[in-house]
Amino acid sequence: MRTVYLITALIIVLGLSILGFRGRAFTKPPMDVFPEMAFPGMKYQPKYKPQGPSNFFADGRADRPLPEGVVSRDMLRSDDALYQGKDASGAFIHGFPAAVTVDLKLLQRGKERFTIYCSPCHGALGNGQGITKSYGMGATPTYHDDRLRQMPEGEIFNTITHGKGNMLSYADKLVPQDRWAVIAYVRALQRAETGTLADVPANHRSELGLK
Repeated sequence: MRTVYLITALIIVLGLSILGFRGRAFTKPPMDVFPEMAFPGMKYQPKYKPQGPSNFFADGRADRPLPEGVVSRDMLRSDDALYQGKDASGAFIHGFPAAVTVDLKLLQRGKERFTIYCSPCHGALGNGQGITKSYGMGATPTYHDDRLRQMPEGEIFNTITHGKGNMLSYADKLVPQDRWAVIAYVRALQRAETGTLADVPANHRSELGLK
């Protein structure tokens, strides 16, 4: 069996050596191992390549200069409340930006993102009892502390964006809309911690096994 492997390897090496030999200049194009026959026009398409030449434009370039003052749509971010969590004066906002609709869909998205990125440290209930505490991380705060309950939503957004203390930035993992979704879910967790039977509508109490 070893002899078969050695012979096979030798054939492959010889084949690549012959097909890939470039010891001298050729006057014809190299051999096309997989010629374009089944789907003509797909393998060799007329197209412009980056920084390539063009006979169509007067300056001879395929790349076209951008119009003056153009910016990427994703980089404009003129809504300070949505992208920074701040109002026109630079203060952190209380509540959510006008562009964010707090509904069940947002809360479900926030729960999903929270479970992935936040619960390992902050715990599923937001009480700071995440799995990382079992490995010596004891400084994770609970969301149910009065300081965090009263913290402006914009400041929480800022912390997610830039990090704070031992917490690194999550800006590369959570887009702005997802950060607001996480904040909405955190507020739901905080509200649930202090909820009472009086907060449950009478027509839903039976769902909890209550009267």
